[in-house]
Amino acid sequence: MTFGLMQQRPGELPAEGTGFVGRRRELDMLAQLLRSARLVTVTGPPGVGKTRLALRAAANAVSGDAPADGAKGRFPGGVCLAELGGLRDVDLLPHTVAASLGLPEHDARPGVDALVDYLCGRKLLLVLDTCEHMIGGCEPLIRAVLDEAPGVTVLATSRQPLDLPGEHVFPVPPLPVPDLGAPAGPAAGTGATDGGDAVELFAQRAAAAAPGFAVTADNRDDVIRLCQRLDGIPLAIELAAVQLRSTPLRALAGSLEHRFLSLAGGRTALPHQQTLRAATQWSYDLCSPEEQLLWARLSVFAGTFSIPLAEDVCAGEPLGQADVLPALIGLVDKSVVLRAEDDDARYRLLDTIREFGAERLAESGAQATVRDRHIAYFLRKAADFSRHSKDDDQLSRFRELRGEHPNIRAALGYALAPPGTPDRDRLAARLAADLRSYWEIAGLLREGRHWLTRILLKFKDPSTQRCAALLTRGVLATFQGELPEATADLEASVAIARDQGDDVACALGHAYLCLALVFSGRHAEAARAGAVAERRLTELGHFSGLVSLDIHLGYMHLLGGEPDLAIERCAQGLRRLGASGERWARGYLQVISATALFFKGNTTESETAAREALRMKHELGDIVGTAYCLEALALLASGQGRHERTAWLLGAADALWERTGKRLGGNAIIESLHQQAEAAARNALGDKRYEKFFAAVADRELDTAIGLAVAGTDESVPAPRRGTPGPLTRREREVAGLVSEGLTNSQIARQLVISSRTVDSHVTNIYTKLGISSRVQLAAWLSSPDGALVLFRDGDRRRRAGRAAQHAW
Repeated sequence: MTFGLMQQRPGELPAEGTGFVGRRRELDMLAQLLRSARLVTVTGPPGVGKTRLALRAAANAVSGDAPADGAKGRFPGGVCLAELGGLRDVDLLPHTVAASLGLPEHDARPGVDALVDYLCGRKLLLVLDTCEHMIGGCEPLIRAVLDEAPGVTVLATSRQPLDLPGEHVFPVPPLPVPDLGAPAGPAAGTGATDGGDAVELFAQRAAAAAPGFAVTADNRDDVIRLCQRLDGIPLAIELAAVQLRSTPLRALAGSLEHRFLSLAGGRTALPHQQTLRAATQWSYDLCSPEEQLLWARLSVFAGTFSIPLAEDVCAGEPLGQADVLPALIGLVDKSVVLRAEDDDARYRLLDTIREFGAERLAESGAQATVRDRHIAYFLRKAADFSRHSKDDDQLSRFRELRGEHPNIRAALGYALAPPGTPDRDRLAARLAADLRSYWEIAGLLREGRHWLTRILLKFKDPSTQRCAALLTRGVLATFQGELPEATADLEASVAIARDQGDDVACALGHAYLCLALVFSGRHAEAARAGAVAERRLTELGHFSGLVSLDIHLGYMHLLGGEPDLAIERCAQGLRRLGASGERWARGYLQVISATALFFKGNTTESETAAREALRMKHELGDIVGTAYCLEALALLASGQGRHERTAWLLGAADALWERTGKRLGGNAIIESLHQQAEAAARNALGDKRYEKFFAAVADRELDTAIGLAVAGTDESVPAPRRGTPGPLTRREREVAGLVSEGLTNSQIARQLVISSRTVDSHVTNIYTKLGISSRVQLAAWLSSPDGALVLFRDGDRRRRAGRAAQHAW
């Protein structure tokens, strides 16, 4: 069984699409830096190969193949790549990095706080690629990571240093080019020469462009001259090599020399940045008019794009839709457009190429027109997904939209870009509101609220746009647990809808107000709001809204101790969905029903429903929904006396709750069941065996654990590597801090409003994870720099921890 949202997980390093040439010395030096420094910034001009070098160094560091010593274990948490090149809104920087770590946005705290709290107990390499346009946002984020997550090393790429304390700047030089007449190395004929990495790169790329080409004694000087003229800049060399398809080598070298001399006013050498610009301009001049036009128009895309997307957005006089594909093929042949590493059906532009195209588009005066087509395309996509969000093909539609997330961001940014117009503002409002189901399913709650807040600043008076934006922001705030804010937004939306006679918005507002009130524990008010919503949605025949309301009311009955009513309401929602392949709503209906069936003792039906819900939630990439399903299965396993299974299911759920910032959404009833299941497993297995099984699921084995959970097997999962203490959870860090301040377990229980038994369990977990057995040892650990930084965020708490540790000694 295959799980997961996409083939490439968030934050994974992409596959290398072409061979890696040279840079042995640079890799050795970077390996040494990554062993000793916590912030390394790889700098250099555009096209010099900063990203390729950094990604290869990162891969070496985490695979144990670092050239200098092959040491392993430096980053047991692996590597996480955050690509910032297509990002234009600095406020979304924490969201982007969090998404690369696979964190959902259910945590309502500021993005940097949630991010740092997740990282503070982990040892990993965080790669921030293309920082130069985000330096203002990178500075506070990187400072927070370095200050509060001592196990994290940051490797950044940028055209300029970040100017942060402790930064080690690593300038990337161009590839070395041998002197004319210098003897070739032992691999002459293949292009591999001593000190001739530029020649080797040209040889590889030229052979790919013109099969049969090789660097020989007869043509080697021509290759060297060309590489010298290109200053050894890899991107410039690659753009030149592809021209061998149509131009002989000697003619190519001559035409390039003539072109550069004319661009440089007769100078014999150009600064590296001018060299790349000249090479890019030269490639542009060699394109047909259709290819030049498409190059410029493709610059509106962020991230990658598909052929249908390019045909829709980039077609327009004088480039017909039928002309787009031949022009795109021509740009791919010229290495201007590259295939995406993780999807052969999608394409991308390097940042330098995109910037050049954007300049041409702006010069043409057509930038606004092409951006309008880009916005219109994603408006249609969003509206289509909104109408069909609960249809049979929900998963494929969602995956398609999720793959376009950088372009969705770009469309919203274009619509809100100054100087704004009322028409553009209305388009932005429509787009953000139509994405409501997308924000929910993708878990992009904080980002959705960011865009909606910007839109609400444009529509301060009652209007259709303000009503829709308040409704959507209220829904997202509800799922984030920001309940006072959610309730205020939803009530305001209902009031506007009522005044304007918008029956659909009014009914949906009551349906989601019902959920916010359920989460707030105000069940009587929730029932009244739900009754209003059900009456109006039924009158309107609003299928999607009624299914959502079934979830809200089913959950209310579950929390209210009414399992029969919960089962009945969920069954009604499932009947509405029929045999469709919808997963989001069906998964929640199934897991609520599974928990209610467990309360009634119907374990067989309960387990069937929970396993099916888990499969669907994991396929969608719904972290919170997946965690709820694992918790439900753990309760069932506990009730069946399958204590090893209970332990590793709770461990798998815990790995997901750590990403969300709040286990079980803070629900006291479900938390009580969790504690009962944990206590039963501990009593049966003993603390050591329980911890062994609980810790068996590290993030890297989560797919395996979920596969076993869906299969219903008692088989355990591979144990994590030994040698480093496991990360403490948020509550464990809180308990450890209070222990360090001298509080007894009973005092901690009263302060945190939890049971003494729960505190005992947390203290045992802390001891097990840190390999200690007493409060004195815990105080000693806390007094160490790593211990204090992992546990405490602000200076006062750190100082108090230090004083408490000294007192304990």
